[in-house]
Amino acid sequence: MIYVNGEYFEKENAKISVFDHGFLYGDGIFEGIRVYNNLVFRLNDHLLRLYESAKTIALEIPISIEEMERAIIETVRLNKLPSCYIRLVVSRGYGDMGVDPRKCSKATVVIIVTQINIYPPELYETGLAVAIASTRRMRDDMLSPRIKSLNYLSNVMTKIEMNRQGLADGIMLNAAGYVTEASVANVFIVKKGELITPPKSVGLLEGITRNTIIELARDAGISVKEELFTQFDLYNADECFLTGTASEVIPVVSIDGRILGENKAGPLSRRLLEMFRSRTIWDGTKII
Repeated sequence: MIYVNGEYFEKENAKISVFDHGFLYGDGIFEGIRVYNNLVFRLNDHLLRLYESAKTIALEIPISIEEMERAIIETVRLNKLPSCYIRLVVSRGYGDMGVDPRKCSKATVVIIVTQINIYPPELYETGLAVAIASTRRMRDDMLSPRIKSLNYLSNVMTKIEMNRQGLADGIMLNAAGYVTEASVANVFIVKKGELITPPKSVGLLEGITRNTIIELARDAGISVKEELFTQFDLYNADECFLTGTASEVIPVVSIDGRILGENKAGPLSRRLLEMFRSRTIWDGTKII
């Protein structure tokens, strides 16, 4: 069952207009959210990010955060999936062929509940081979990557480039050559026992999983730095891993053909994945 503007539809009957500006112009925002054992993981954090993205692009969401939370929980409950993936989409809504958002009288809200498996289980031990993407991340002063926008074209272009190379993912740099993020995940490296990830200001989406890993590491007494680094630092890291709602915590063992560590998941990567999965057992909004 899919939620569309307050009503529920079977998959084949869930539709929006071709005049919706989300379809015509990518004018909208979204969130990807995980459910673990009937707990919606960090739902409040996801909704805060959604509503902040909406405010930034002057998009008025037609229901409150509390109403959105209830709609999400009810959609998951109706689909009877104790562990699943939620795609929450808010577009500018029905309008005309002009780009002016004033032509759209009301935003469209869609909640999809489904299953998602980005990587097979064995890759969480053997790790990913990735490369530096030729597509650069847009600067924060141009259009903030912290807006989780429906326009994911730079991410898609990175994925196309990696598909042609037979690689799992690509890491994007910004215009100054600093590491930002992968196509749909944040990036961490480990150097001499210290965890390092790019700062939000470099031009990346502030991931919910990213923030959870930072919290878990600091609680465990692991040194964490949010600082700028380049592909030189990637090549010479002791470990590297990606974090995201769909991928959780997955190790990277090769970057542009340079092997990291022992060419398998490093000890800190494995430890943080275990800690993250333990966190999902209790850190969530229960589905009634």
